[in-house]
Amino acid sequence: MKNLLLDTHIWLWLGPTPEKISPEVLSVLEDPANGLFLSAASSWEISIKYRLGKLPLPEPPNRFIADRLLRDGIQFLPIGLQHTVRVAELPDYHSDPFDRLLVAQALTEKMVLVTADEKMLPYEVEKLKV
Repeated sequence: MKNLLLDTHIWLWLGPTPEKISPEVLSVLEDPANGLFLSAASSWEISIKYRLGKLPLPEPPNRFIADRLLRDGIQFLPIGLQHTVRVAELPDYHSDPFDRLLVAQALTEKMVLVTADEKMLPYEVEKLKV
């Protein structure tokens, strides 16, 4: 069993466009032996992009995120002090604060980061590239 931390775009793709995820990675995500997690950083990012009109959703984030997490059996990963201070230890491969926090969380919690973001690849964290 592995705990998988989903990058924001991966979680969004799982609903309407799972074909954007490779069949190999999709089978790992669908394996009930693995735990799937969405970070509070992702819900924050989704909410900001929704508010700015950059991310259309079928309903407001407060309902959309909670409903999908429950429906899909995905666990919510809060942001803790240990995650935020770990960001300071990361090399500057990526400037996006949400993505840097996801890397810090994956490292701290010993999770596998699931992403399609090429800028995340240099980080020394276990990852699944879709």
